[in-house]
Parts: sequence; C-alpha cells; structure tokens
Amino acid sequence: MGDNVIKLAVIVGSTRKGRFAPVVSNWFAGQARQRGDVEVDVLDLADVGLPDVLHGFGEEPADEVKLVSPRLAEADAFVVVTPEYNHSFPAPLKSAIDWHYTEWQAKPVGFVSYGGVGGGLRAVEQLRQVFAELHAVTVRDTVSFHGAWSRFDDDGGPVDPEGVNGAAKTMLDQLVWWGSALREARAARPYGS
Repeated sequence: MGDNVIKLAVIVGSTRKGRFAPVVSNWFAGQARQRGDVEVDVLDLADVGLPDVLHGFGEEPADEVKLVSPRLAEADAFVVVTPEYNHSFPAPLKSAIDWHYTEWQAKPVGFVSYGGVGGGLRAVEQLRQVFAELHAVTVRDTVSFHGAWSRFDDDGGPVDPEGVNGAAKTMLDQLVWWGSALREARAARPYGS
C-alpha cells in the first residue's frame, strides 16, 4: 500500500434478516474501489457474529472479537453503513463499536445512511456523539438515502447515480485527506502520548 493510499474499513451495521444493507454497502464499496487512493475492506457485522455481551475488564475477548480487532486497527479510516431503527442505529453496530476503543482513536469516520423519510440521518447524528467519545473524527459530509428502497434499481445501482455518486466522492475525498493526515500524525507521535 503506497503512502497516498488509505485503508478504508466499510462497516455494514445491519444484521437484520431480509436487510437492505448489502445493496447500499455494495454500491458504496464499488464507488470507493474505483479510486486509486483507497483500499477497501468490507466488514459485514452479519458475517462476523460478534457477541452482544461485553466481557469484563481484564478478561480475554471472544474469538469473534479477536478476528475483527486487527481489521479495525489496520484501517486508516472508516465508513459506517447504517439504517435507522426507531430514530437510532442498530444494536449490533453499537456492540461492535463498544468492543473496541483504541482501534477508533485518531481516525476519521464517514457515514452512509438509509431509511424512510429521515434517510437514517438521526442514526448518524447519534453515531457522531459515540465516535467523539472514542476520540475519532467524523467527517462533515455524509451520503443518505431517503426512501432507500425506491432509490436503487433491480441491479443494485442507484436510480439517480449522479447525485449520490457525487456525494460519495465528496465524502471519500474528506476521508482520504483526514485518513492520510492522521496516519502521518500517529506515526510521528502516537495518539495519547
């Protein structure tokens, strides 16, 4: 991986049966993979099966957590793909966030949200608060799909590609800038030292 390439972990936050998340995350990962400055790692929480009960302090984490932790630690930046459930984000996503701490620190986070009228934006606003507590930097611009189920065609592509592809590019530009800058800063002076 070259100095000008960031490793981006795309976290698929919904584990619900019959979920729409793969449509949205596949589109976004495809947008990111078109760039020469991003290496994409898609982390689908439905595939990893993280436990929902956190271990006690000083206890060894579950094997599932040990498989996810290095992927998050290696990432220079994150994109969380989330629906909105009851004006918030899914519980499995919160568990995945809470299983980790230092993996998020001094790294940028972007959001791709989807839902009904709100487009998942209430979930994003709550996630901003959570990631601030973890010393992560959330980028300003997001990608959101209001009435998401009617925003994609049968092949999984957006029906209005120009608008959402442009929004994805803007957010990815910000993530690449922050991801590169913060990686250099962590290398020069580890965060928290």
